[in-house]
Amino acid sequence: MPPEWSERITAALGRPAAQQPPWPDPGQTRPVSAFLSTLPPLVTPEEVRALRRQTELVARGEAFLLQGGDCAETFDATREHLVGTAATLLRMAAVVSGATGKPVVPVGRLAGQYAKPRSDAVDGLGLPVYRGDLVNAAAPEPYGRVPDPVRMVEAHRAARATLDLLRIGRFAGIHTSHEALLLDYERPQLTVDPADGRLYAGSAHFLWIGERTRRPDGAHIAFAELLANPVGVKLGPGTTPAEAAEYAERLDPHGEPGRLTLISRMGAARVREVLPALVERVAATGRQVVWQCDPMHGNTRVSALGYKTRHFDDVVDEVEGFFEVHRALGTHPGGVHLEFTGDRVTECLGGPGEVTETDLAGRYESTCDPRLNVEQAMALAQRTARLIAR
Repeated sequence: MPPEWSERITAALGRPAAQQPPWPDPGQTRPVSAFLSTLPPLVTPEEVRALRRQTELVARGEAFLLQGGDCAETFDATREHLVGTAATLLRMAAVVSGATGKPVVPVGRLAGQYAKPRSDAVDGLGLPVYRGDLVNAAAPEPYGRVPDPVRMVEAHRAARATLDLLRIGRFAGIHTSHEALLLDYERPQLTVDPADGRLYAGSAHFLWIGERTRRPDGAHIAFAELLANPVGVKLGPGTTPAEAAEYAERLDPHGEPGRLTLISRMGAARVREVLPALVERVAATGRQVVWQCDPMHGNTRVSALGYKTRHFDDVVDEVEGFFEVHRALGTHPGGVHLEFTGDRVTECLGGPGEVTETDLAGRYESTCDPRLNVEQAMALAQRTARLIAR
């Protein structure tokens, strides 16, 4: 790593960083990071630039970004599960493209979505909360819940295996993405490409900053500023127009269409109220960002039986509200960002099959948040296609 880049990275990551694991011994991360830095990047700068060319088309209104997959990937995911999720993503893309005539850019929450931000430090059993397989184990056992930096090596191995699967045959067009949450995992995978002298994240083609870590003075936004990868920021209903404009100006300083994706996650009840001012303020900066709708996280509820869930109707309503806002403003509704699986789970209510609250216990398999099952995901793709075609 050239010294000038090392200094900039150190300065960025020296800022306050939310949602980092409470490692029992922070010194244990150093040998793990050193080992990760010796491994080849999971993705190449050439692949990242190929995605950037596609997100530029999305920002210009000439394509649509379809992003999705598991809420939290696990290290023991089977080949059948990974194939099912990737195949569902491509089936959804084909539905949207076939109905609209627009190219669709498929980006999976795959090969890296192993860490999750959490609201509480402990769970209902008094154990350290599960933060994703990248940090600790999901099983409710005290030993497994201790954050372990060696898991970063296992995450790299699992991501490599998933990428090897995606790079063959019909899945070759899928790019990968995850939330850039665990900075100890991201830093050793940074690489400077001699071809253009720019800094690339080697862990995924596309990274996003979450709602809980998007503080403007924090390490995550400063880290994203350095990257040549396309990056995203999740915007909840508490986002101000000034904050949205600051993200646009800082993360797209040179006005490169498609460099930045702003992902609204407002909830069906708030999207029509909050989103218009954000879109107008960002448009006033002159940046051509990708506007994307995450209709999942703002619509989470707890069922009467204690299951975290979402209702399909709320998900559809937020997508429709997202399109209504952009149509009214004359801007491009550029994509959707979903949590879904190719498995026939029962985690979200309603939709095809009319999943009820009593059905949730049947196949509730997510380790974190509820996902659309394959039938619900395909139905949402059809609804989205009709909205674009209008």
